[in-house]
Amino acid sequence: MKKIYTKLAGAAAVLACIASGTAQAQAGAYPAKPVRLVVGYAPGGTTDISARMIADVLGKEFGQTFVVENKPGANSNIGAESVARSAPDGYTLFVGSISTAINQSLYSKMSYDALKDLDAVALLNVVPNILAVNASVPVKSVQEYIAYAKKNPGKLTCASPGNGSSAHLGCELFKMKTGIDILHVPYRGSGPAVADLLGGQVDSIFDNLPPLLPHVRAGKLTGLAVTTASRVPFAPEIPTIAESGVEGFDVAAWFGVYAPAGTPPEIVQKVNAAINKALTSDAALAASYQTNGFLMPPPPNTPQAFKAFMESETRKWGEVVKATNLQIN
Repeated sequence: MKKIYTKLAGAAAVLACIASGTAQAQAGAYPAKPVRLVVGYAPGGTTDISARMIADVLGKEFGQTFVVENKPGANSNIGAESVARSAPDGYTLFVGSISTAINQSLYSKMSYDALKDLDAVALLNVVPNILAVNASVPVKSVQEYIAYAKKNPGKLTCASPGNGSSAHLGCELFKMKTGIDILHVPYRGSGPAVADLLGGQVDSIFDNLPPLLPHVRAGKLTGLAVTTASRVPFAPEIPTIAESGVEGFDVAAWFGVYAPAGTPPEIVQKVNAAINKALTSDAALAASYQTNGFLMPPPPNTPQAFKAFMESETRKWGEVVKATNLQIN
């Protein structure tokens, strides 16, 4: 019996070596065929734009095609689940956003667990949000907005591009921290939300800063504050919500790449290295980021750091969802 166990152990060791060698060989040859980048939203949004930017530079870096595939639905859950169930070989990746973290607590029924079924690869960018009001609303600062809301409880409306978005949760966090009663109005995307804000159908909005900034600078909207902890370099004149008196307020949309759980670490590291190389040395990508109002992810942008960040964001927004009793069935 002892001899049998010894032989089995020896065979297992040989198989492990073969498997390790095969994985390393696969990683060395990767990518040997086109790679799919799945986006859980329709074309044209910030996630899609981020995916197409990185697909272009990865294609050049690897000499292989990276194809963006849009699978919209359920606030990106449909696309995320499809990747989570894909073969962990590096040829199907997911470009997710802050919603990937929010969805874990926002949806009461989830068919996948982003922390267990997806491996973090790298952050792509960070996009600040802004609290802006229609120019006709008689407020010019965050404190005036809070005072106005307290004098008119339940009457002030605040739009967002949709339930579960970073803008929506930012609005809920703002309400929690200030104790004000404002009515959240969800839209199906930023376009109709901004259109109604400009038309005066809603009073204010939490949304990504870049598409709103031209309206602020044209005087059509009043930009009260950005939601990030620090002022943003491309709009330094706009204060932060935190410095405007709401301590600890720090919200930003973010976008990153994931692989199916179990993808060989060598492949994950290879994609991570290529992304970081592009972020730090590709002049065309840097120019595109500046044009679109994207901020570079903070260092170190490793898979491990992204995983820790994802875990932190999942806990943070889980607390907000619980405290505000928000949930989607």
